[in-house]
Amino acid sequence: MLHHTNSPQRRRKTSLRLAALGAVVAAAAALTGCGSSGGSGSDNTVSFYSWDNEAGMKPLLEEFKKQNPSIDLKVSYGTPVQGYISTLQTRINSGTAADVFIITAENKTEIMEGGFAKDLSGEPWISNIADAAKATYTKDGKVYGAATSSWGGGILYNKDLLAKVGFTTPPKTWDDFLALCKKLKDAGITPFYEPADTIPVSLAALVGLQNQASGGTMDADIWAGKTSFAKTWTEPLEDWSRLFSQGLVSPSVAGLTGDQITSEFQRGSVAMISTGSWALGSIQKAAPDMKLEFMPVPGDSATYWAGAVSPGYAINAKAKNPTGAEKLVEFLQSKTAVEIYQKQNAAITTTKDFTPQLDPALDAMVPAVREGNFYLPQVTWPTNSAALNSETVSLLQQLIQGQTTPEKVASALDAKLAALQGK
Repeated sequence: MLHHTNSPQRRRKTSLRLAALGAVVAAAAALTGCGSSGGSGSDNTVSFYSWDNEAGMKPLLEEFKKQNPSIDLKVSYGTPVQGYISTLQTRINSGTAADVFIITAENKTEIMEGGFAKDLSGEPWISNIADAAKATYTKDGKVYGAATSSWGGGILYNKDLLAKVGFTTPPKTWDDFLALCKKLKDAGITPFYEPADTIPVSLAALVGLQNQASGGTMDADIWAGKTSFAKTWTEPLEDWSRLFSQGLVSPSVAGLTGDQITSEFQRGSVAMISTGSWALGSIQKAAPDMKLEFMPVPGDSATYWAGAVSPGYAINAKAKNPTGAEKLVEFLQSKTAVEIYQKQNAAITTTKDFTPQLDPALDAMVPAVREGNFYLPQVTWPTNSAALNSETVSLLQQLIQGQTTPEKVASALDAKLAALQGK
């Protein structure tokens, strides 16, 4: 239900504000007319530190108040990603964390290993949470987060521009995709853009195919020394780099942000971009007459999506009002709440008792997202995700510029991981 919050684009936007943000969050705003940045102050008060902004959460919390009139809510709103995480950690360390807070891919290791969240595996409603969502926030058989949505990433295309080169069905292989790019370029149409200030969606999906082929244990095996980046990433990097070595995408893309690429797409200046489901609504508002659709990233033998489970609701292990906190989280994953949130935010919700009605442009993506058939390296790396992400982005920008090779990029990632592990 937390809409698209693990997306690379959101990470990028928020990172630009971190210097100014620090540990400061938006002023708390409670539906009862009072605010709080800490724990509950009385037996009938539940405090909640929200990842989503007030506009996105207000309708749900108003409904909760209707159903639970005896409970007072004190809500504070954070600013993802790092600002939220650092503030939450400060509050946990000082004993002032809210009764209910958010667990994410970026902080789940610290939250679960530190014993800061309550085990939800015994809650009667936990079976309503999608299996992929439960797996994301599970450690040693205990579930610490209730995530109610996921996001997917693929190739968003302008149907009218692709029709000019005879496009009828999405390419089934990477070679077919490169051939489509060449047709567009030969027709005088810029074929494809994707931002280089994060790990690209297309590359993430290509690596995801490698992970799928290894039974979903690729990253765990890399960390355990059973395989390596050199053995698993080199082939996807070779395929992806052909976009640039064949002149289909200009190396100047290395300097473009996701916002700049989206703007070019909205103006009709490029036929395809890699992006996530979160971007569809804003693009449609900016270009309401554009005919859009998502397609998966084609690999050598199959197609795949980038994506991740969204952040989940967690109950403070030292909640001042544990009973009220349980009532709030139970409500937030309920069919009523998920339906309200989905209508408000167009999220790809994944709870089992509610199937959302989504934009037709997402039709190809939704089944895979709801089933958890997606991949994002930053989320599945067991440790040191932030440091490895920064290293990977730097190496990929060098690859785009022709300053290194796929083999050297993969080997450099192995060296970086070894250094981080103290080897």
